[in-house]
Amino acid sequence: MSTDATNADDDLKERVTNFLRRNFPQIQMHGGSAAIQHLDREAGEVTIMLGGACSGCGISPMTIQAIKSRMVKEIPEIETVNAETGMTGDGGHGGGGMSPSFPGESSGDDGGDGDEGPQAPF
Repeated sequence: MSTDATNADDDLKERVTNFLRRNFPQIQMHGGSAAIQHLDREAGEVTIMLGGACSGCGISPMTIQAIKSRMVKEIPEIETVNAETGMTGDGGHGGGGMSPSFPGESSGDDGGDGDEGPQAPF
């Protein structure tokens, strides 16, 4: 991978992390955390793992929806946002390979038709 591609990947990862910090500090205050699990700049796809208090939280689906719809609007390179809470039971995704991150990052799925869905309580 060229230096330019590496710099672009680092820049995109930083912008995704900053988006999460800026938009969802309440997740951290409530004991939740998130990590960027996978970021594919060429495909325009990011996968985020919600953890801590987010795992099993009843409002994590609203948090995920909010992240999905807002991130694709704010970061044009991101077209698809996938999120997992660790409660999916699919064995194929989980703690392994997660990038270090700060508590308070959050995630979301496909933004769909622009409908932001229910408002998360933050």
